[in-house]
Amino acid sequence: MAISLAALVGVSSLKLAKAGVAETTWNQDINWVAVTELEDPQRFLNGGELVLTTGLRLRSAPEQRRFVRQVQRAGAVGIGFGVGLSHETVPPALLAEANRWGLPVVEVPYETPFIAITKLVADAQSADHYAKLERLIAGHQVLARALLTGGGLAELLKNLGGMLRTDIALTQFTAQLYNSSAAHPSADTWASYPVPTGRRDACTLWVRQPFEDTGIIGYAQNLISVELNNMVKQRQAQRALCGQVLEDVIHGALETSEAQRRLAGVGVNSTRKNVVLLAVSAAHGKALGSTSVPQELEKAVAAVVGKDLVLVVNDDGGTAPSLARRLSDHLAEAGIHATIGIGGAYTKPNGLRWSYFEARDAASHGLPVNEPERLSLTSLLLASEDVPLADMAHESLNPLRSFDAAHGSELMATLESYLNNNGSVAAVAEELTLHRNTVRYRLAQITELTGYDPAVTADRVQLWLALAVARLSARQGK
Repeated sequence: MAISLAALVGVSSLKLAKAGVAETTWNQDINWVAVTELEDPQRFLNGGELVLTTGLRLRSAPEQRRFVRQVQRAGAVGIGFGVGLSHETVPPALLAEANRWGLPVVEVPYETPFIAITKLVADAQSADHYAKLERLIAGHQVLARALLTGGGLAELLKNLGGMLRTDIALTQFTAQLYNSSAAHPSADTWASYPVPTGRRDACTLWVRQPFEDTGIIGYAQNLISVELNNMVKQRQAQRALCGQVLEDVIHGALETSEAQRRLAGVGVNSTRKNVVLLAVSAAHGKALGSTSVPQELEKAVAAVVGKDLVLVVNDDGGTAPSLARRLSDHLAEAGIHATIGIGGAYTKPNGLRWSYFEARDAASHGLPVNEPERLSLTSLLLASEDVPLADMAHESLNPLRSFDAAHGSELMATLESYLNNNGSVAAVAEELTLHRNTVRYRLAQITELTGYDPAVTADRVQLWLALAVARLSARQGK
């Protein structure tokens, strides 16, 4: 261990003696030993040294006092004055000035070479450095073992907190992955260390001050980064597996009993009410598959269906909106711009299908968070693979699309406006800035091309349903 002036004087073989009464730095560790005969050694000192001198050039009292002031200003821990060469005793002026500034002085007898003091301090420094290395290596082994034995991040961070003797927290965007205290980390009382992973799952390691870092934090950052990457791969694999099951359930490809069994295998209890949260991102669809979720949704079953992130939450619908907002905020913090759709709360595999299509329908509204509407006819029909609704919609609307493309007309826009305005020709004319007779002429063209008359209720339902399916399919990339 590093040695202090007090300990140095206690080494009998050196025969050192305390001179004066100053003890300000008496028990402070000596960083190094500086031997000098300069009148002003200040610029050659870094602080924490024991300055050894025989006072060869310190003949007068002013020179001796000036020497003490220079040494004290440099931050030295004390002066070792060698007697028997140029001075028989420690000069009184030097001693008085040292007492005045609180700088300890020790008397070094003639028979004790300065090299003996230097070697003792150097040996102590080496031993201290070696002990720190041993502790650091041992710490590395403890932290690595925490991961290799399956303890995960929690066990690693628990051990790190014990080594640093302080609280530890790990945050990821808006979520806390770990916190050894109830306090929320803040920049004024906690030190922060980024943990880069090369992905969107970057974390921040927080360490409550005060603490002494011997280098173990840097190693912990590397281990956390490795574990985060492992977690990303595990999430991707798990979500792909769950996605296969959900796709079969959504497409109605399984008998009820088989669907219940397979859902239970991935953690979904279909005998209880479940809500589907659907995250859709055209720009960051790939990132959705591997990104983390907020802490409140960690128990939800996550899956990738197509390019979307699906979360199945065991909930009666009461907390689903707040969970969806937390998910939206979390993804935004991760740089993922997504639209969240919320489905209804239902039991049984068929209920899960309905909730999924409700969530998909809600997500098409385009707001950051979209709550479900009542179960629509569109959602019910889309939930059945036996009804080729997309093909029916294409067949109904394709003549209008082809005519618009060939003639630059706006039959599709006119039809959509007519249906949205409950069949009011006047409202359509005002909205599209057309003459009413132009609107009537276009409606006649729609009837001629599609075979459906928008003025007839049954035909109007067919056209409305075709438009709804077309919009929903386009937003889902289908």
